[in-house]
Amino acid sequence: MTTPTHLPAHLPARPSAKKPHKTATPRATSWPVPIGIAAQRAGISARMVRHYESLGLISGVARTDSGYRQYTEADVHALHFIRRSRDLGFSMEEIAELLGLWHNRSRASSQVKRIAQQHIDDLSERIAQMQAMQRSLQTLVSCCKGNDRPDCPILDDLAAGQAEHGSRKTPHKTLSNK
Repeated sequence: MTTPTHLPAHLPARPSAKKPHKTATPRATSWPVPIGIAAQRAGISARMVRHYESLGLISGVARTDSGYRQYTEADVHALHFIRRSRDLGFSMEEIAELLGLWHNRSRASSQVKRIAQQHIDDLSERIAQMQAMQRSLQTLVSCCKGNDRPDCPILDDLAAGQAEHGSRKTPHKTLSNK
């Protein structure tokens, strides 16, 4: 038997008694679980778990005597629900409403459909706005010669746009308006 070069010569080469730990394969879980495992199972960070809890999306989380959060299987399922809702672009307010409907077995599906349809309408409006921005920018880029001269129709338009928007009655959001 040859000794691998990474082992000292006095140690025999043999298979490790420990089996390699595979993180991709979920192990059987005894519930409740700490925040790290709950976050991993839901596909989010522990920071987001705490954030969702602070918003009241997850409530009644048990704690150990030393204060560590303990999440049930239902909590992890709710966290996954929240993550999927965020992936689809729902706002926190919409997610709170959807969670309430999900837990309410006497809900009418029309309530859920109304929320989803409103979200679709909002997305369609945002997409249309973004497409208009894209068309405007494409026009400006096509007007710009992109040479070594300082003349730039893109900057001219941006500067002219500022004067036009300055006369608008509705102010733009700035950092101080948040």
